[in-house]
Amino acid sequence: MNLTVVCAAFGAFLAFMAFAFGFWGFIIAAIFIAVGAFVGRAAGGKLDWRGVLDALTGRRSSS
Repeated sequence: MNLTVVCAAFGAFLAFMAFAFGFWGFIIAAIFIAVGAFVGRAAGGKLDWRGVLDALTGRRSSS
């Protein structure tokens, strides 16, 4: 599966959540997806905690 198919499936899921559960269902689903991605990166060891902390405190930008 390539990235285009994964992103299309992700968009279809969010569209389903928006139509089925309204705006708040869409927002809650997006929050859970973001938390899941964050936890997955942390569990896989691919998350730079110092970089996240620096970006949140304004010491470093994401670009």
